[in-house]
Amino acid sequence: MTPPIQYGARPTPDQLEAQIQATFNEALRQHQRGQFKQAQALYEAILRAQPRHYQSLYSLGMLQAQSGSFQSAADLIEKALEILPGNPEFHFYLGNCLQQLHKLEAAVEAYDKAIGLSPEFSQAHSNRGFALQTLGRLDAAVASYHKALAITDTDALVHCNLGAALLGLQQFDAALAGCDKAIALKPDYAEAHTNRGAALYGLQRFEAAVASYDRAIAINPAYAKAHTNRGVAVQELGQLQAALASHDRAIAINPDYADAHSNRGITLHALRRLEDAVASYDKAIAIQPVFVAAYYNRGLALHELRRPNAALASFDQATAIDPESAQAHFNKSLTLLLEGDFQQGWPLYEWRWKTEKSKPRVRNFGQALWLGDAPLVGKTILLHSEQGFGDTIQFCRYATRVAALGARVIIEVPEPLLGVLGGLGGNIELAPKGKPLPAFDYHCPLLSLPLAFKTDAKSIPASQSYLRSDSAKMAEWGQRLGAKTKPRVGLIWSGNADHVNDHNRSVALSALVAQLPDTLEYVSLQKEVRDSDRPALESNGHIRHFGDALKDFGDTAALCEWMDLIISVDTSVAHLSGALGRPTWVLLPYVPDWRWLLDRKDSPWYPSVSLYRQSDDREWGNVLEQVKADLVNRYNKDSE
Repeated sequence: MTPPIQYGARPTPDQLEAQIQATFNEALRQHQRGQFKQAQALYEAILRAQPRHYQSLYSLGMLQAQSGSFQSAADLIEKALEILPGNPEFHFYLGNCLQQLHKLEAAVEAYDKAIGLSPEFSQAHSNRGFALQTLGRLDAAVASYHKALAITDTDALVHCNLGAALLGLQQFDAALAGCDKAIALKPDYAEAHTNRGAALYGLQRFEAAVASYDRAIAINPAYAKAHTNRGVAVQELGQLQAALASHDRAIAINPDYADAHSNRGITLHALRRLEDAVASYDKAIAIQPVFVAAYYNRGLALHELRRPNAALASFDQATAIDPESAQAHFNKSLTLLLEGDFQQGWPLYEWRWKTEKSKPRVRNFGQALWLGDAPLVGKTILLHSEQGFGDTIQFCRYATRVAALGARVIIEVPEPLLGVLGGLGGNIELAPKGKPLPAFDYHCPLLSLPLAFKTDAKSIPASQSYLRSDSAKMAEWGQRLGAKTKPRVGLIWSGNADHVNDHNRSVALSALVAQLPDTLEYVSLQKEVRDSDRPALESNGHIRHFGDALKDFGDTAALCEWMDLIISVDTSVAHLSGALGRPTWVLLPYVPDWRWLLDRKDSPWYPSVSLYRQSDDREWGNVLEQVKADLVNRYNKDSE
């Protein structure tokens, strides 16, 4: 081993240079052997003798980086660059240190300098891409990865990182191709298999996604990310207990994995274990205090627990961290509207257009959006539907108010509603959705009209009825039904099975039938019957069912008009019946949709509607028993 530099007689410059070079060579040898203390002592000895020995500055910087002292490493490499600014490798490793210090913009600048000096420096392009990806500048990251791959196409890490960046851009097919290339180069690459699973998940190929996660786990059983991602995918397959087990496994591997705790909360929410879900979100937030999604998902669980103040606080915490969190703002609006706070709720409800779910429904018209802020006299305005049939029926009531401002009103609606919305009357025209539109000056989504009119609880336009049935259809259905011998009760027990809240709002027909007095005539207003309800319908011949004879809402409206009473869960027919002014009993879950508000038996939107609500047991039993009692009382008949 060459000893540290010592001085006796003053050496000649050549002798000093030779001794420094010998010491440096020994330092490198110790460094390469992992003898960091010995190597550091030698580098420092050289620098005492020759402070501008850039090779020792750089090598000592590398040693500091290997020891985890990235700030010291960066300082040393910057000193080396002051002496030799044209060395691309120095800039590259400075970028690596800065990236470890989370100084990402500075890291990108360092990589840019390395690339400027050596354009074919593929690793600099790759690491630059990773820094940009961490900054959320995904398009720029993808461009950097492509430059790296244009130089050398055989680096599995670059292909994998490219796949991850493309995932962030939701370019799932391209992400899948990148992951497949990484796996072709390195078959046992657990991270690439996991990213491949995420790409397949994005393509809604959930079973294939699970298979990719399983492959990653087989390669690396301790890979927590693969476990929790697998849980997310199997939840999409309806396997909630399996999903929970996957999240629990991820947490067992890494107890401080915030994403796994948050994902576990989502699964517990789906299992209706709401208190446990909140606890999981709390754990995620304790680990990662700026976890926006955990805050707003926590708010959703608290909303369903009927703890509105806590829910609002959770949404506010999310938006304090990320003022542009559309999900948090929108979900806060739903809690406010459910509470009847229309003044705060309507403006926040506009955030729906920035949520991932609603973005595909955004209408990019060249005409201005009207929210009550411009005169409409002599103008034409397009009101367009945006959500379900029930929403369109509920908010088309505003069309006459818009027309009263002096406007020509065009309502664009789904074709099945054309027949029934024709009853609005006035200076109102209907346009089928998907067909060419006439010229117009302004537009407004139907569910933005309450905001435009600054609607509060006292100013809801709630006439007894604002729709009417076609007289020809009324006659047709009157003939089809025949003479009435008993009071007629129309029944709707289920809505759209794909609705996010269907598990809460629909009732099994068998449960409803068990509470219906047989002294009345019952008419199914359902067009479609689920397989699970068909045996109950077929075994109860006293329920008349017309199915496909209900061609559109015009038919349903005419059939509603012949009913003495309509009993419905929260679905479009409940809105239709209320809009027609028919006596309607709406069966609501414990936490209903915002438009039904809380803890009241009537609806400010529909004077003819009475509300039957689940209690905190979240079961239908007591609701249906009350329906039975009220039917008996209403028609003064004894049930059997």
